[in-house]
Amino acid sequence: MSRTSAALEPPADAVKPVRHPDAPAPGELLGAHYEHCFGCGGGQPHGLRLEARAGEGVTLTAEFTVRPAHQGAPGLAHGGVLATALDETLGSLNWLLRKIAVTGRLETDFVRPVPVDTVLHLTAEVTAVAGRKIYSTATGRIGGPEGPVAVRADALFVEVKVEHFIDNGRPAEIRAAMNDPDQSRRARAFEVNP
Repeated sequence: MSRTSAALEPPADAVKPVRHPDAPAPGELLGAHYEHCFGCGGGQPHGLRLEARAGEGVTLTAEFTVRPAHQGAPGLAHGGVLATALDETLGSLNWLLRKIAVTGRLETDFVRPVPVDTVLHLTAEVTAVAGRKIYSTATGRIGGPEGPVAVRADALFVEVKVEHFIDNGRPAEIRAAMNDPDQSRRARAFEVNP
């Protein structure tokens, strides 16, 4: 029996993902897609400040340090924060495809507790693409990149047009992002999460 639901199984006509020729080079830090993003932005005092690096093909690695503001049970990371770290990591993969996509479905397995002050080492890859649907998977480990698995997730992202954000976001933030003179940052501001 598969650990993922049928909704996360790519259809028979899905294709292997292809890294965009303009994607960041392997080892390159992707940077925040938006300064005020809770997952990766530096403008959120209690945000995750997750840092992702491009890998080979359509893969990446990321790190997130669990701070006291991220705890649920005393001394342990909140499960929702861990799911957010996985979602942010998976969403960052779309930058390697140079597609604007939002989370359609995220299934998370919590394998072991993650203590405060722990660095969560994440790896992720796009496994298939079917039309506007992007299928991906991620794993989070503690104690180092080869340490024991603490969390894992499978996700389905759906490619959208930038109008998805313009029509649904708060106008002040949309204008600020659209007026950013850096074309790359302007495009990345609209890449992940509904």
